Amino acid sequence: MSDSVVTVRPRRIRVVCWASAATLLVVFSLVATSLTGATGDGYGSFQRGDQLAMIGLGVLGALGILLFTRPRVVADAKGVRVRNVIGSYELPWEVVRGVRFDRGAPWASLELHDDDLLPMVALQAADKERAVEGVRALRRLHQDHLAALTHTPR
Repeated sequence: MSDSVVTVRPRRIRVVCWASAATLLVVFSLVATSLTGATGDGYGSFQRGDQLAMIGLGVLGALGILLFTRPRVVADAKGVRVRNVIGSYELPWEVVRGVRFDRGAPWASLELHDDDLLPMVALQAADKERAVEGVRALRRLHQDHLAALTHTPR
């Protein structure tokens, strides 16, 4: 049985998310610093609390965007751990029927023996060859597990 560990994280979406989060934070900070004095129409004025609230909204928005950098798949001879944007799963190879990456699908998925499909957002089509290599590595680990089961004396 193989002792290798496969770890896959999306690349392109992480770059886009970090750049977007930084841009959002800068834009909200600039807007916050421009909120000064009276509104000019006599209906109110912006104060330091309004500026801090605007920066706080920028921070919350940036953190929300960074949630999309969370996906990861870690697999070894025992099983696979999938962490998506929301939710995590740890599955032994015994419950996995196969690793799928259907044409046109945005990401790969695990086909389970109970006919469920578990999406693996970390293996995204946008990452092209990197995602294909990750799927192949997962398939090798799954095949190694199946081969070990057929060669185990009972």
